[in-house]
Amino acid sequence: MAAAPRPRRSALYIPGSNARALDKGRTIAADVLILDLEDAVAVEAKEMARAAVAAAVNVHAYGKREVVVRVNGLGTPWIARDIAAVVAAMPDAILIPKISRMEDVRRARAALAAAQAPEGLALWAMIETPLAVLNAAGIASAANNGAGAALDTLVIGTNDLAREMGVRLLPGRAALTPALSHCVLAARAYGLAVLDGTFNDLTDWKGFDTECQQGRDLGMDGKTLIHPRQVPIANEAFAPSNDEVEWAEKVLAAFDRPENHGKAVIAVEGQMVERMHERMALRVIETVTAILPDE
Repeated sequence: MAAAPRPRRSALYIPGSNARALDKGRTIAADVLILDLEDAVAVEAKEMARAAVAAAVNVHAYGKREVVVRVNGLGTPWIARDIAAVVAAMPDAILIPKISRMEDVRRARAALAAAQAPEGLALWAMIETPLAVLNAAGIASAANNGAGAALDTLVIGTNDLAREMGVRLLPGRAALTPALSHCVLAARAYGLAVLDGTFNDLTDWKGFDTECQQGRDLGMDGKTLIHPRQVPIANEAFAPSNDEVEWAEKVLAAFDRPENHGKAVIAVEGQMVERMHERMALRVIETVTAILPDE
């Protein structure tokens, strides 16, 4: 059985041009910090932000949080310098925006190789265009296809996707749900993690929690965030509940009894349970164990 993935319940975007936010990231209980050089940074601040993010990553002061840098797009004038600076600082992963086809993954890998990216540096891909959704399976298949940085995670950019589709982002996201499910299927087919898009209303906390629950129900590993106050809500929504943990422990204990060692199907509190459920229960326990305590 594959090892439990790193928890990615909450992935907070931090503008690379905001020195105060970069420093505050050390105290935020997000599983992932995405230090952003793209959308959150004005053109005139690109150079300054790149230097600030490289310096912040290089200090390695974010503890056990997973540190990811979102660089500018492959077709922009900043990409080569972004990758060179970021690779030297050694984050956990580099997030490439506007990935729309498998060829874009190859180009990203070639750029990382040219910058002499260290082994172990992961590649994350943003799915934020209609073409990317249609090609999601091909993009995800790059995880097991080709040398270079390992493709690890798909990040769905719901704002750009909705804009390009011409749909409104209404509560329930009915217009986007087929695309979201398609991306989850592609990610799971090739063993990738997948993160939901952002929620833009910083006054509607009930709506945010509802959307987190929807993302989890769709199979997402976590949610990308735009404000620290969203972190605890996402962390709770995407973690196994107490009831799920209790049930998982009961299933594992039942299968561990000597009289059940050779059985494929048993009953636990009146419910039929198969070995598949044992594996699911083990994953729940592994996930809870992997979740880091708030720092």
